Amino acid sequence: MSDGLLEDLRLVVAGDRRLTATVRELDLRDPAGAVLPPHPAGSHVTLTTPGGHRRSYSVTNPPSERDRYVVAVQREAAGRGGSASLVDDLRVGDAVSVAAPRATVELVDAERYLFVAGGIGITPLRAMLHEVLARGHRDATLLYLTRSPETTAYREELAALVAQDDLAHVVVLHHSASAGRVDLWPWLEHPDDGLHLYACASAGLLAEVRALTAHWRPSRVHLEDFAGVAPLRAGGSPFTAVWAPTGARVEVPAATTLLDALAAAGVDVPRSCASGTCGTCRLVLLAGTVEHRDLVLPPGEHSTALMPCVSRAQSPEITVGPA
Repeated sequence: MSDGLLEDLRLVVAGDRRLTATVRELDLRDPAGAVLPPHPAGSHVTLTTPGGHRRSYSVTNPPSERDRYVVAVQREAAGRGGSASLVDDLRVGDAVSVAAPRATVELVDAERYLFVAGGIGITPLRAMLHEVLARGHRDATLLYLTRSPETTAYREELAALVAQDDLAHVVVLHHSASAGRVDLWPWLEHPDDGLHLYACASAGLLAEVRALTAHWRPSRVHLEDFAGVAPLRAGGSPFTAVWAPTGARVEVPAATTLLDALAAAGVDVPRSCASGTCGTCRLVLLAGTVEHRDLVLPPGEHSTALMPCVSRAQSPEITVGPA
């Protein structure tokens, strides 16, 4: 099953390429050539890796391409094995279980757009930029921050884009190894009512963007952290979780995730990413209120579901059950 209610799609790796030394692009298609469920710009899909992990990745190709999902996977040497499995073990022609796309960040209609990408954070913003240009917008800029030209995914594609006379302003590349740390203030100092900001980067860079856009209207700032969510952070309180199938009462200390507390109490909940991005550990919420910290659930499901790897109760007690 997928992280939602639908069965996973069974796709094949139709092609691949190396974008950088550590980033591999995968072209996923239906083996019979069928049209795939739509993937609005900002969507992600959850893949089951050859190693059995479930990991979520942004769909980076334009939404108009309904015959494939393209994802770019950065191999994380210090990760938990999911990215390494996709980069090292998956072969062209292999079948892959893929959950249908979910849109975590919506591309709204705006007069102007500023996209800020850090490293592999280019993946959702690439799809957004292509969509904006396809709509006929020309007042859009992608500020793409990487360490060097060699670590810049889609460098040739973006260079070809700005080689067009009417798109020369669209992409600005900044390489920290040669140009030093970027100063974002000139980009963010003067917001206006027609401008929407989209940023996808590391937690550190997004924290800087949040600080520098404190004077913006919140509705015009759209942020996505490609690294997932830290399972524990300051400010958490202990609570009690009632496991509905048995009525067992499980105490969840402030320094323990609900997922770990359930496991320690003998409740077997499937797990994979442990960062609120894949949806594997999804539970039904039957009573109580929750602080949702995941990157999976749409707002419409916040009253009926939760991701116990990162989310916590706001009420002293919640009741949960298997999805």
